[in-house]
Amino acid sequence: MAITGSCMCGGVHYSADVDKYLAALCHCTDCQKWSGGAFTSNAVVPRTSVKVTKGTPSTYDAVGNSGKVNKHFFCPTCGSSLYTELEVMPDMTCLKAGALDNKEANMNGKVDIEFYVKDRPTYLAPVEGAKQEPMFG
Repeated sequence: MAITGSCMCGGVHYSADVDKYLAALCHCTDCQKWSGGAFTSNAVVPRTSVKVTKGTPSTYDAVGNSGKVNKHFFCPTCGSSLYTELEVMPDMTCLKAGALDNKEANMNGKVDIEFYVKDRPTYLAPVEGAKQEPMFG
């Protein structure tokens, strides 16, 4: 199945040809800054499956809590977060669920795992049934 995503202004589009993906929330402070919220929601897919189909995203490299580079891809016009490539996961890409098309931001109604729960704001409870990781991996 192909999942697709795009930015708010429609300048950048991408697709990923996958049968399934890992639905993950990340509460690390890098993701909090990146999203402007308490976490990012992600569809984690094989990096080789992701293809930009329209436009050219801008990138910003940040050193995450892991000490490794997190390469953030975003629309150069509207600033929408699109996806992240993490040096700690060289074979995977984290598609930002909010940028996914066709109501896929719902991530099939489930969360498989929460990362960096040590940084999760205290007003949020763990997602029932999701694996809880204090950090990454």
